[in-house]
Amino acid sequence: MLLRHERIDTTLAKAKELRPFVERLITVAKRGALHARRLVARDLADKKVASKLFDTIAPRFAERPGGYTRVLHLGRRKSDSAEIAQIEFVGSEFDPSTDKSGNVVEEKTATQKGVGGRLRAVAKRIGSQTDREEAK
Repeated sequence: MLLRHERIDTTLAKAKELRPFVERLITVAKRGALHARRLVARDLADKKVASKLFDTIAPRFAERPGGYTRVLHLGRRKSDSAEIAQIEFVGSEFDPSTDKSGNVVEEKTATQKGVGGRLRAVAKRIGSQTDREEAK
């Protein structure tokens, strides 16, 4: 899944277990020879993922001697309190402030919780409605 999506959220133990497996696959894929393709095909069942590994992922790390992935701690899951981590490739082009087409997405303003925050939000909406009516 990591090779397909380039970033996944999972438990910390699974992320730590997955890391050396993926790093070894990338190191083998950097060779690019037929024997390397056969070694990777032995471990990966999906041919599309194997071709993505050789065509896009391995060339991206051609100059890097190792350390292709990073594990980010995300906190604990509510249901069972398991530690959640995100494993991703180093140097990924993901930017949370942009959408898929590269346009900058405006951040939503955080709503204030509680009665006071809701009252201010309603007052702001009513104020903007009266401003529009006065403009007509």
